[in-house]
Formats: sequence, structure tokens, C-alpha cells
Amino acid sequence: MSKAGALDLASGLGGKIAKDDVLSAVDKYEKYHVCYGGEEEERKANYTDMVNKYYDLVTSFYEYGWGESFHFAPRWKGESLRESIKRHEHFLALQLGLRPGHKVLDVGCGIGGPLREIAQFSFTSVTGLNNNEYQIARGKALNRVAGVDRTCDFVKADFMNMPFPENHFDAVYAIEATCHAPDAVGCYKEIFRVLKPGQCFAAYEWCMTESYDPSNAEHQKIKSDIEIGNGLPDVRVTTQCLDALKKAGFEVLFEKDLAVDSPVPWYLPLDKSHFSLSSFRLTAVGRMITKNMVKALEYVGLAPQGSQRVQAFLEKAAEGLVDGGKKDIFTPMYFFVGRKPLSSSQ
Repeated sequence: MSKAGALDLASGLGGKIAKDDVLSAVDKYEKYHVCYGGEEEERKANYTDMVNKYYDLVTSFYEYGWGESFHFAPRWKGESLRESIKRHEHFLALQLGLRPGHKVLDVGCGIGGPLREIAQFSFTSVTGLNNNEYQIARGKALNRVAGVDRTCDFVKADFMNMPFPENHFDAVYAIEATCHAPDAVGCYKEIFRVLKPGQCFAAYEWCMTESYDPSNAEHQKIKSDIEIGNGLPDVRVTTQCLDALKKAGFEVLFEKDLAVDSPVPWYLPLDKSHFSLSSFRLTAVGRMITKNMVKALEYVGLAPQGSQRVQAFLEKAAEGLVDGGKKDIFTPMYFFVGRKPLSSSQ
């Protein structure tokens, strides 16, 4: 995992956005969201701009707090966060039946932490699809460090319109990424198109659960906090994702909310009542230190103006995620495996 420090956080903040433009980018990003008067349809119509701004603004925070893999995982008692994240990635690779020589697509790959882990675990070649230039640049640098740059690469593109031929990949996966899609059916159809017949697509999706009540004001606030803090146009319900998978043409082989049976709550690293030395930067104390550090770095000019506001909406996200997890109305690991039929008649 990355060992990003304070200066890495400061120098990376804003990604490809010019440092003098970070504050205006924060303004524009915030205005997409409900708590600032934004509308869901506007977020969906402008999702490329919104998601790109989000990841330019937050990637250095993510890498500082989480390392190279920006996702949650079910966790066993006595298991570290890092160990659970690796096991979560290995589980996905095993469910896809990856074998040496397979060509695999990672949809929405971030800076490539899971890509590198899965490639090394399964001896496969993994292509990371990402629409954010800054994350791709970081991913390529980390691929060289890990020694997988000859077998793994990145392609800059929108997952709603992939630049690959039909029936190209032996397997496709997405880890907490296709939740950014404005239309799940359209996204899954593109994945279906580039996947070879008879092969599988597996994903961990961010979803509201069936316990979510759209008429409940508290539930609505939790959902909007998750959306602004994580660059999402809308958080779909699990049944909507499953229905979208079927409409895209997939046969559903398996589906389950893996958060349900996790011995340790998935949101524990962000819970303010929890303390851990191994994931200290994610704890309440660690986040308070980060907040003050970002304030100081912005004050002396090492971090751009607007950095504190980025940290603030990430804090809002953490609170929304913990509240959503505790009330069982949100999951970051609705897992499914879909198979592309061998022929259209199957």
C-alpha cells in the first residue's frame, strides 16, 4: 500500500486542476449536490465533469488515508483493514475463475491498487479503465514500482462508451466504481459488449438497501451526504442494480449483500467510536489531525485554497457512510456475478 505523507497529500491535492483553480472547482462540484441546491438530473447529465472534478480533488486524500485500494471489505475478527481489502480482491478474482493468460478489464480502476493485486494473485493481464488523467498517471507510476507495467496498463475512457471491440475480454470486474454511472443499464450493456461470450462480469456496488425509505427525511440526508462525499449522481437500490444486470443481457449466477454477514462492520474504520493503530489516519483522532494539517498546509500555501472544503465534504461522506451502515440502509458491497450467454438464444 502507498505510504503517502503530508507533502504528498498537499502536492497531489487538486490532481490535474491548476492549483489556482481548485477553489472554483470545489464551488462547482458542491453545486451539483442536493445540500447546495443541485438536482439528480443535472448530476446525471454532467456526470463526467462531476466525477472528474471529484477524483482530482480527493485522490490524494484517499491515497493518504486508504493506501492504493479505495474500497471497503467484509472483515473477520482479528483481521486488519489491509488484510481484509486484499482478501476482498482475491475473493472477486476467484469468483471470476481467473487463470494465467486471461485478459481482464477493471472498470473504474482508481489508481490501480486492486488491479495490481489481482494481476499478481491470478497471473493475468489487467487493463484499467479510468476517465481521470491524474489517477492514470499515479497508477502508471505505481505499476512501474510494483513491476507489473509490462502486463498491466490503463486506458483513459468513459465506461459508458468503451474504446474496445466486442467480445474482447476474458473477464470484467468493477469495485465500487459503476455507482458513478448515470445509467446502470447503459453501463452494464457496454461491459456486456466487450466481454467474451460465456465469460463473467463481477462487481461490488454501492447501493441503498431495501430498508431505505425515500420518504424518511433522515434517510434522505444520509443518502445525500454519501452522494456529495463520493461523487455520485444517485445511489441506486440493490434491486435496481440486479434488474439492470438482467436488462443488459446477463445471466445472474450469484448476488448477495456481503455486508450482511461481515463479523466486523464494514464501516468500522470510519466510526468515530473506534480506534485503531493500523488504520490510524481513518480514525476520529487521525481525521482531526488531517483536518488541522490541511488547514496549516493551506495557510502556508503548500496546499491550494479550497483544500479544507474538500476535507469537509469527505468528512460528511464518512458520517453518512457510518450512519447508513448502522441503520442498514446502505451497503458498499452488494456483490453479483453475471455471465454473458454463449449465444443470443441462450
